[in-house]
Formats: sequence, structure tokens, C-alpha cells
Amino acid sequence: MKNVPEQYLRCGQEIMQRADALAVHTEADGMLTRTYLTPMHHAAAQQLSEWMAAAGMQVRRDNAGNVIGRYEAAPEHTDAAALVTGSHFDTVRNGGKYDGNLGILLPVSCIAEWHREGRRFPFPIDVIGFAEEEGVRFKATLLGSRAVAGTFDKTVLDNLDEQGNSMRDVMRAAGFNPDQLDALAWPAAAVAAFIEVHIEQGPLLLNEALPVGVVTAISGATRFMGELQGLAGHAGTVPMHMRRDAAMTAAEIGLYIEQRCSGRPGLVGTMGIMEVPNGAANVVPGSARFSIDIRAEQDQIRLDAVEDVIAEIDRICARRNVGVTLRKTHEAGSVPCAAHLQKQLASAIEACGLPPRHLPSGAGHDAMAIAAIADVSMLFVRCGNGGISHHPDEIMTEEDAAIAAQVFSRFVENFTA
Repeated sequence: MKNVPEQYLRCGQEIMQRADALAVHTEADGMLTRTYLTPMHHAAAQQLSEWMAAAGMQVRRDNAGNVIGRYEAAPEHTDAAALVTGSHFDTVRNGGKYDGNLGILLPVSCIAEWHREGRRFPFPIDVIGFAEEEGVRFKATLLGSRAVAGTFDKTVLDNLDEQGNSMRDVMRAAGFNPDQLDALAWPAAAVAAFIEVHIEQGPLLLNEALPVGVVTAISGATRFMGELQGLAGHAGTVPMHMRRDAAMTAAEIGLYIEQRCSGRPGLVGTMGIMEVPNGAANVVPGSARFSIDIRAEQDQIRLDAVEDVIAEIDRICARRNVGVTLRKTHEAGSVPCAAHLQKQLASAIEACGLPPRHLPSGAGHDAMAIAAIADVSMLFVRCGNGGISHHPDEIMTEEDAAIAAQVFSRFVENFTA
């Protein structure tokens, strides 16, 4: 690991070892699954608390289950607003070891180095292990960061998990009071800025042989579920020109989405679900279900694409004589990362002898929620395996962890609000 100082090499090694150790806390043998407020989720929270305390931090767990460690400012700056960092420690089902977890483990290791040196800053540093981001157990996302930002939607407390337990009851059983969630909101004046370290979850840095990158914005997203109603018929007796084939209608819609969202930087479109209920090999499909997910760094680019897709769906369905019902399931605007924080991150990368690469995040992150109370920024770290994430094959290297720790440390050491 050429030109990486010894303390960051230690950080890189520790981060990777702790990612392995944290992955032991899983609900399913042979895979990493850790969902909100399960016993293994509590065990992971306890482990994070112990590592934070060992790094010289004051640790608490708030009423949403977030694990919060504070590294105090120098004595003459005890009233200063905090530089806040962190990410989530829940996972998707059969997920990877670094998604979310990296953004907690890395700052804790960096703080441990400063603590050993007796070094303090003109601001406190808060590291938050957000208890829930993925939305797996209760089908509601960003619960931990929304609680901190004061935007927690309490209607989701009635959501049920697969066993029929409500979020409200599960929180109470864990010793948390869902009726006091409003009190968790951090005042904007208490947060100088937020920085989230996260694996890229994509292939750009890998393909360009770069270990880190500066996120410009978290892409906005629009999602729909669609249902198509054609007419079922015998595969051998209905002439091609008379068919009202719902599956082929969905396929044509999917191809248009692919075409419309290609060749435009930052715009992506996906049909992740395409189903034929009760389909059979010898039956012309009379119905189909499909999903649409359109994302872009700039909201107007996304909204223009959504408008075009909806118009084309109407044309395709009219031509094929197939009925369509579209239901919007999600709408979120783009969240730009603060320009002054991007500049400071880029300077930190350059100071480490690397070229700064700016790129958008197509995936959602806790920083989206924290943007309600503070300027936010993100440092992306390279993934291996083609950028795969949310999967056991998600990987990163110890060297990249060390480089990211060095960049993060430079950012903090030179941070200005």
C-alpha cells in the first residue's frame, strides 16, 4: 500500500476485521440478514457501542434504536455544532458486509487514532449507526435517519412484519417508546454538516481504477406498479394479429423504458418486476404486472422521462388493445450534496495524491433524510466484483479502506463549516 501512512493502514485492517465480526450478527445461517430490532440487530448495536466506547466516545442509544457515539470537542469548543457522520447497520436479506456498515466502522477507527494521539477538534464529532435504512422488516425506509431529522412518519408504526407484529409493538418490546419519537429530532443548529462514507454500489470507480469518489447528488426516483389487462387465449388458435397479449405489451413497455433512459448521463430506468399471473406455456397471457423505477441526478431530467414513459405506455396499450392501470408507489426528489463540502472532500482526495472523481449516487442513503437539517456530503469507496452490492459477493479491499480512512481524516482535520 504505497504512500499510505501507517495509522491509516491500521484503520484499513481494523475496518475489514470488524466488518467480518459484525457480519456474525445475522438472522439466517449462511447469509447476512439483519433487520430492524431483531435480537441480532440488538447484538450488532451492542458491538458497535463497545467499539465506539473503546475509541474514546461517549455512547448512547436513542429511542429509535440508533447507536450514537460522540467524540467531544476541545474544551474551549464544547458548545460548537457537531460534524456528524455515520450510516446504517441493518441489511437487506442475504446482503453484503460493507453496505452501510463501512460508514460507521471507518469513522470509529479514525477517531480511535485521534484518541490515541490525544487530539481534539474545534467541534465534536458524532458517529451515528442508523438503526434502519433498508426497509426490509416493516416496508418503511430510512427510519433511523428520519427520526434524527425530525421527519419520521408515525403512520408506519402500524406496519406489520411477516409475523404480524406491528412496528409500534416491537419498539415497545425493545424498551423504546414510539410515542416519543418526535423528541429525537436534532436541531439544525446542532449540526455543522453531515458526511456519509459508503461503498459506491456500482462499477464506475472500479472501471476507472479509482479508490474513492465525491458524490455530487443522490438521485431522485419515481416508481410505479402497473397492471395490464388483455385477453387470454389458446396459444395455437389465436392469430398473431388478433392477440391482446399482456406479456408482450409489458415487454414492449420495458424496451421503451430502456431506450428512453439510455444515453443520458445520470438517467436510469428499470423494469425490475414483470409477472404473468397463472401463466402457462400454451396460453396467450391475458394479464401482467410490472414495475417501473426511473432515477436521475437532476429532477427535471427524471420528470421528463417519466412523462414520456407514461405517454408511450398509453400509445402502446391503445395500439395493442390492452387496458392499463398505473399506481405511483414512490416519489423522491434529488438531494444535492453541498458544493462547499464537495470541494473539501475533493481537496482531501488530492492531498492524498489521488484525482478527485465526481459522480452521482443512484441509490438512496441516510444522507437524503439528514439533508432536512444540514448540508450533506458523501464519500464513495470502490466496490469489487463489477460493483455488485446488496449481495454476498459485495467486496472491497483493505487498501481501499485505508485510503478512504486517510481521505476522511484529511477532510475532518481541515473541515470548515
